[in-house]
Order: sequence, then structure tokens, then C-alpha cells
Amino acid sequence: MTQLPPPFTTLAAAHRHDAVIENSEFLAFAERADSPETALAQLAALKARYPDATHHCWAYRIGGAYRFGDDGEPGGTAGAPILKAIEGQGVDHVMVVVVRYYGGVKLGTGGLVRAYGGTAAECLRTAPRLEVRPRQHLSVSVPFEHLSGLYHLLGQWDTERGEESYSASGVTLPVAVFPEEAEAFATALRDATRGAAEVTEAQS
Repeated sequence: MTQLPPPFTTLAAAHRHDAVIENSEFLAFAERADSPETALAQLAALKARYPDATHHCWAYRIGGAYRFGDDGEPGGTAGAPILKAIEGQGVDHVMVVVVRYYGGVKLGTGGLVRAYGGTAAECLRTAPRLEVRPRQHLSVSVPFEHLSGLYHLLGQWDTERGEESYSASGVTLPVAVFPEEAEAFATALRDATRGAAEVTEAQS
């Protein structure tokens, strides 16, 4: 079987958290991002939405890839704490942007680290989450007389199915199952069709 990526926890929906610290406004935005391009597009959208903000600091983590930006804040006081918040909250495939409106009081490096990291962490902590579990893609072929047995089985398992294709001998259907269930599903299908079903690995 093809080696699939491990499961990960991401955000089920975009989320926002606001804080006022020493007269500065910090607006934290967190959203799922499955590619660096998506993450940077989210950053560009927030810059366009809040063009008059003092800073737009950000970080993303997508699997083994990560980047962050301080956008004019002292090095290490904004982007890195946001990234640390992402890692601390145990989420992946996530982009966080913290928009700051300067309120006239300097926070110092420690204060900035706490403000950016804390606002990002609270945004992620309160965001709705989603576990993403990769599926194993299979191609299932059964003769016509076993079609009802196939559909009965599909109703009993947690599967995603594609479009059927028909031939003179039967039906072929793409089916996606969780990898740890693939072998048992194939065995159950062969049992249900008295060995007539064919199950092969398909490209995802």
C-alpha cells in the first residue's frame, strides 16, 4: 500500500480574536492553509482589508514547511512567537495573521512577544478544529449480481465513493477508506461477493 501522510489537526473554519494591550489593538486571524500560496493570499487579503494598520505580522505551518514575518516589528518579537503559538496549540496547515494598530505606548521586546504570541495562541485555542485523516483510494469491481451486496457493505463502512463505471461484466467504483481499515474492507467485500469482487489500489 502507498505510504499516506499522517493525520493532522487543523481549523474547521476561519477564526478571529481581538485584544487591546497598552492602547494597541491586536486583531488575530487564523485560517486553514494547505499551501504557502494560500497562506500568502490570506495575508494579502488582510493587508487589503486593513491598509491603515501599523503592522501585519504572520506565520504559517504546513507539514514540514513554515515561514513567518515581523513586518517592521523588531526581529523575533512577532512572527516567531506566532509560529510558536501554532506549534503550541498542536495545529497544522494553518496561517495566522496578527494585525496591529499602534496605540502610542511602546511595549518593549518582551511585551511584543507576549502580545503577538498570546493573541495568536488565544485565537487558535478558541477556534473550531478539524481532524484530517488521509484515506486509502481503492478501485472496486463487482459483477452485476453482487451489486446489492456491495452497496450494503458500503453503508456499513465509513467510505467515500466516486462515480460508477459500467462494463459488460459489472460495475467498477472508486472507494476511499481509512488506511487502517483497507484490508478488512477488502476481505469483507470478497466474503460478501463469494470471492467475485476485485479490489485494487487506486491513485488518489
